[in-house]
Order: sequence, then structure tokens, then C-alpha cells
Amino acid sequence: MNGSIIKLYPQPAGEQPLKGTYLAHDLRQFTAENRAFVYTNFVASLDGRIAVNRGDTEGMNIPQSITNDRDWWLFQELATQADLIISSGRYLHDWAQGNAQEILQTDDPRFAELCDWRRARGLPPHADIAIVSASLDFPIPDVLTAAGRKVTVFTTANPDPVRVRKIEKKAGQVIIAGNSKSVDGAVMIDHLTGLGYRSIFSSAGPQILYLLIASNMLDRLYITHVSRILGGDTYASIIEGALLKPAVDLVLNSLYLDPTAPDGLNQLFMAYDRV
Repeated sequence: MNGSIIKLYPQPAGEQPLKGTYLAHDLRQFTAENRAFVYTNFVASLDGRIAVNRGDTEGMNIPQSITNDRDWWLFQELATQADLIISSGRYLHDWAQGNAQEILQTDDPRFAELCDWRRARGLPPHADIAIVSASLDFPIPDVLTAAGRKVTVFTTANPDPVRVRKIEKKAGQVIIAGNSKSVDGAVMIDHLTGLGYRSIFSSAGPQILYLLIASNMLDRLYITHVSRILGGDTYASIIEGALLKPAVDLVLNSLYLDPTAPDGLNQLFMAYDRV
């Protein structure tokens, strides 16, 4: 991934390669024995859309007008630093239908140097996976457990025992982590910490961001703003849930201008830390 970006904050500002920008954040330095470091990433339009209606179905997906290889490379740099990646049952449905970005494949040659980065640090080739699902009604592709990946599934109270047995037979352990309506973010992260995970990347959507923020479990938010306005009556923003009381404060950690993407426009790469 060639080309430069401009660091705007913190000072001093200056031009630097895109490659290595998020690896240089060295997220694994923030891990602790008593709780994992939890971070997430979104790409959004200027009017805050991270997903829009597909048009042919009731589902939504990330608009092609804001997805781009430069943002995707930085996403992979974040995923590379994780012991575990959080996803969702909804993602597995979309993935099976070909309507989701690829986070499960373990052998993409474009990111071979990121695999080398993990190997040089004594890490497994690929991060383990946690799936959040209330219904437990999702497909279990073979690639989910490829290359020795471990899978942990978090669900709500009183799950369907038939679905529990099916998942545990093919994928991994099912953990009840919440009431009958929602998984509790603190219970989930505490359980994962107990399993030894220290660097956790949530690649899931706005509902899971809500449960992480509402339970005070999110440490850093990465967001790319592409210089496009999309509009649309049906869309998703980065968070979905009840009004947060009190509001959650974040502080800017870093800001970069990418002047060359997509389509000759520009985009901003931003990172925020929990106060």
C-alpha cells in the first residue's frame, strides 16, 4: 500500500507513509493483567453513514462509495495487533451471502507482511474470534475455525439449547453474558480477559459498539471520514442504542489527512481515547 499521508495531530505535523501508521500506535503496550485493551474501527461518510440499505433486501452494507483500499489496509493493521476479534451473528449471515467485507480469511497474500509482523512477535498467525448473537441463528463456515482459531460465542439469557449444542459441536463454547435482551459488554470483556486475551479488536457494528461503550469497556475508537455526503432515509451510524446518560467523553489521540483517496478526494483518519 503505497503513498503518504499527513499527520496533523499530535504535533509536530508532517508527511509519512500510510503503511505502518496504525502499527506504530503499538496497541499491545496498553494491555494489562486485570483487563484487556479494547478498540474498534469504522469508516463513515461526512454525514455519518457507515451502512446504507442494499436496495434489493432489507439488509444494509457498507457503501462502496466510501470503502477503499487505503482505509482497508489500516483496518488490517488494527486487526493484526489483536489477540481476538469481536464479530456478530449478523456479520456471518452477511458474509455467507457475499454482502460483507472479508475478516475471516486467513491466507490473503496482500497482507502477508502483517502475518510476518505477528510471527516476529511470537503471536499466532491469526487472532481468535468472538461472536455476539442473541438468537444463535447464524451459519458456521469452516473458515471460522481455520488455522487453529478458537471461537467463543456470547449470547443472552435462556438461549435455544439446540442451537447451543450445534454451535459448541462445530465452533466453540457458548457463554451467557447478559439478560434476556442484551449481552453485557463488561461481562463479555471480563470473561475474555479471564481466558487470557489482552488486545481485543471489535470489528462489529453499531449495536456492539453501544454495549461496549455503555459498559465502559471501549478504550479507543478509530474512525475514517471519507469526504462524501450520501444521504438516504435508511442507514446506520457508528452507534445504535438508547440515549447514553451521561454522555461518553472521548479525547482526540491522533489525526491524519489522506489527500489521495478515494477517487482523488481525501479522507481523515482519526483516533479517540476514552477519557
